[in-house]
Amino acid sequence: MGGVTASKNPAHPGKSIRPEIAVDAEIDEEPAADPTWLNGARGLVYLGICLVLIGLNLRTVFSSFSAVLPEITSDAGLPGWSLVVLTTVPVTLLGVFAPVAPVLARRFGAERVLLGAMAVLTAGLLVRPVDLPGVGHLPALLLGTAACGAAIALCNVLLPGVVKRDFPQRLGLMGGLYTTAICASAALGAGFTYPIFTATGHWTSALWFWALPAGVVLLLFLPLAVRQHPVRHQAVGGGVNVWRSAVAWQVTIFMVLQAMMSFSVFAWLAPILRDRGVDGGTAGLMVSVSIVLQMLGSLFAPALAARLKDQRVINAVVALMTGGGFALSIFGPPEFIWVWTGLNGLGQGSLTAVALTMIMVRTRDAHTAAHLSGMMQGVGYGVGSAGTLMVGQLHQATGGFAAAGILFLVVGSLGAFFGYRAGRDRFV
Repeated sequence: MGGVTASKNPAHPGKSIRPEIAVDAEIDEEPAADPTWLNGARGLVYLGICLVLIGLNLRTVFSSFSAVLPEITSDAGLPGWSLVVLTTVPVTLLGVFAPVAPVLARRFGAERVLLGAMAVLTAGLLVRPVDLPGVGHLPALLLGTAACGAAIALCNVLLPGVVKRDFPQRLGLMGGLYTTAICASAALGAGFTYPIFTATGHWTSALWFWALPAGVVLLLFLPLAVRQHPVRHQAVGGGVNVWRSAVAWQVTIFMVLQAMMSFSVFAWLAPILRDRGVDGGTAGLMVSVSIVLQMLGSLFAPALAARLKDQRVINAVVALMTGGGFALSIFGPPEFIWVWTGLNGLGQGSLTAVALTMIMVRTRDAHTAAHLSGMMQGVGYGVGSAGTLMVGQLHQATGGFAAAGILFLVVGSLGAFFGYRAGRDRFV
């Protein structure tokens, strides 16, 4: 992640690997993708600001919905199955659309695809709260949420490559800024949505609000993206086949398990806290603090992981912290609820960061790292969405979250096992 020191690559003595997760989705293109066309240093600063602001919009769709979930359910009369779908579909689409991003980038250029993704994200956020005459809120909620998930998937894949391509001398700084912005996005959605609902009296206004920052970024990025002149590229083969590597599968399963916990926190932690008697405003604040602790974990854990001979112990510890913190938020004494959510946040941020760091420390070259990243995002998010699905189904079946607590003790334990396996000093 951003701002950490490079560590030595045991496969290539004298060279170093960066634990920043700036793998290039366009790495197999021929000819190689050109840097973004800019007007000098000011243009580069402007591009950097736009990329960070894009990151600042990539998680509000998840955390804003969960912050007012009881109010939406009550006012819109949503059936139980729809809550499961609305919390699962956007995460599933992160995996489904991840492989599409490089294909679109080869045809239209990464900048124009990012612009289109921000347009779709803004439209999805605008559509999401619409009450359609005769059918209610559910169709628009489903359509808008799906559009947001697809748009975020494209940004997830293309942003790191643009950062790596256009900021090769500032990779640590820019990698840190945009990954921190993504975490901050979730914290903002969790912390401000309920106060906006309280101020306006309408959950629709609270959700509509998040279209505003997305629309502003769309307008800011528009002049930069439209003046690019994309060149048609071809995909070239070669390199390690990550799909046949046992190490790649161990790393990917580790990613799946962390994604199951990560997106379940975004989707369900606020409803869990409210189910335990915490008021909506405090629940949103607690989720925000938990996500801020995620940011701290994501800053420090990769530096520690990269300095270790292998990552077996740190992978196992942070997985157990995350699963345990989630379970204790459900089962633990309520007077320590801040402690449990804080433990979950610190563990989850560290877990996500070390899972992504495996891309760099388990590969010998940039091509393999890019392909492993694509495998991890496609499988990780696609299968990882089962976490939010299972929490929703268990809650619907039992009327509470106790079964979900047991589920995440199991998921955390499995994460520790596969993290230990993925952390061994071996290469894809």
